[in-house]
Amino acid sequence: MAGTAPANVVLVHGGFVDGAGWEGVYKILKRNGHNVSVVQNPTTSLEADVAATKLILAAQSRPAVLVGHSHGGAVITEAGNDPKVAGLVYIAAFAPDKGESIAGLIQDPPPGAPVPPILPPQSGYLFLDKAKFRASFAADVDTEKATFMADSQVPWGVDALKGTISKAAWKSKPSWYLVATEDKMIPPVAQRSMAKRAGSTVVEEKGSHAIYVSKPSAVVALIEEAIKATSAAAR
Repeated sequence: MAGTAPANVVLVHGGFVDGAGWEGVYKILKRNGHNVSVVQNPTTSLEADVAATKLILAAQSRPAVLVGHSHGGAVITEAGNDPKVAGLVYIAAFAPDKGESIAGLIQDPPPGAPVPPILPPQSGYLFLDKAKFRASFAADVDTEKATFMADSQVPWGVDALKGTISKAAWKSKPSWYLVATEDKMIPPVAQRSMAKRAGSTVVEEKGSHAIYVSKPSAVVALIEEAIKATSAAAR
């Protein structure tokens, strides 16, 4: 969908990883002429991640499409209330409602759902078992890159999981949702449920939780849909 009018896009990563995972998506969006910013969340708390995202939003020249992966979905659900946000794009992401947290959303997984290999907390932070990282998080990412992702994990703060939403931006902003059908971190059935509740425009793509790394073109295609729709609405 290259050829869409240039837009501002802000990419927000999730837990255990940093913003570098967006490189493939970033490169395609830039090639398509868009202005792209990547938030580097500290992932220490939801409040801190929202603050980091709002810093990037404040620097935007005009309203942006805000994109979140995994825990980044909770971040954009809160930060998306900012007037600089035109629309929300969830990529295999949490989309909590007011008063909800990721901790609450994952408390009762669907029957038979895979259990993410999260190790016991260390000083208030979480890691995934390196030996099981690729299978659970990045099964369709090449082995070398998945190993690097496992070995360069960012500690995910328990407080980030416990942070609750004060106001769900998807209630007032248009949203789009990409369901990763082979996700072993957030069950696809849970993704579909959150997307339906948010009233999101939904697409499904075969891919792991790290679909933003393995299939950047599919992710960009949905972001371009959001750009097109929000640009038309602005006009």
